Amino acid sequence: MDSRLVLFGGLLVGAWLAWWVPRALRRRRLGARFARSRRLEADAARLLARAGYTVLATQVTAPCVVSRDGQPLEADVRADYLVERRGRVYVAEAKSGPRATDLRDRATRRQLLEYAVTYEVDGVLLVDTEAGEVVEVGFPALAAHGTRGFWAGVAVGMVLGVGAVGAWWGWVG
Repeated sequence: MDSRLVLFGGLLVGAWLAWWVPRALRRRRLGARFARSRRLEADAARLLARAGYTVLATQVTAPCVVSRDGQPLEADVRADYLVERRGRVYVAEAKSGPRATDLRDRATRRQLLEYAVTYEVDGVLLVDTEAGEVVEVGFPALAAHGTRGFWAGVAVGMVLGVGAVGAWWGWVG
């Protein structure tokens, strides 16, 4: 057999292996990661049930509207669970690992804050699948700001409404 043909065949096999092996390893790692993720989500559902929550929906998507230079933009936000307990509805996120479940971690905090702003629910839950706990996460500044703004708006609306009705009655009567 010609040595050039063997060399060419070896190069082809080497190139194919160089292309195939990393992809096969990546698929294997992704498969293991997805299997772990599915297992942890099942654990989270059991933790929520054990804590007295009823799972209403999984992988819940809600629209989040933001504006850019006054123009509204819509993006989807997806949370792991929508749950209910004692007549209150919560959005819950399952996390694992010491960093992902730490509320001082910027990414975790921002994700939960996005849920608090986007979903029209009574609260946000963080499910720590490794520690086996469900914690309610609150944002006091958001709650205080939202409540004050709402009631201030109601008060201004009432004053303006009473003034408008009074003025109308004055003109009519």
